[in-house]
Amino acid sequence: MAITLYHHPYSRAAASVWPLEEVGVSYQLAWTDIQKGEQKQAAFLAKNPMGKIPTLVDGDLVVTESAAIAMYLADRYAPGTLAPAQGDPKRGTYYRWICFGPSVIEPAATANLYKWEARPGQVGWGTLPDTLRAIELALASGPYVLGETFSMADVVFGGTLRYMTTFKLIEPSPAVASYIARLNQRPALQRADARNQAIANERGLGK
Repeated sequence: MAITLYHHPYSRAAASVWPLEEVGVSYQLAWTDIQKGEQKQAAFLAKNPMGKIPTLVDGDLVVTESAAIAMYLADRYAPGTLAPAQGDPKRGTYYRWICFGPSVIEPAATANLYKWEARPGQVGWGTLPDTLRAIELALASGPYVLGETFSMADVVFGGTLRYMTTFKLIEPSPAVASYIARLNQRPALQRADARNQAIANERGLGK
């Protein structure tokens, strides 16, 4: 049975196509009309009570949250290749940066954009300057966050940076720009971009 990703090309679900392409597993995209609120209907809420996409279904298993979906796919379908093997100390670094994208980079940049008022010690993402320093640290061992080895951490961490810089939420440093340029050469990312764009075109969606 093919994996199903509940999807809309102009949502966070678009980013979950890349990890699916990296692992090379058969999958299908289930169109979810978020403008009409299909993700808030009872049938969908039975899968994900948050009423959000991406939501991935693999047989009887439901996985939500972008980083969790990526980690699940790496461990289930590409063990030891897109994630360090169980017991490898590098797995700690892998977890660190794969979670950093959605849990720190995205909220820190969004908080900065909208001028949310919160003491840095009261929120989990701290400040944008601290976040940018941490990003530089992550890339210091380059060319990827695990040094010479590309991993699913780059899909999530790098994908977050790619989005944030594309929409001018973060100004890319030279290290970040170079890193994103490397990621853009990934055939799996290029296939994911093409598939998202094709669905947008089919549905008559304009950016």
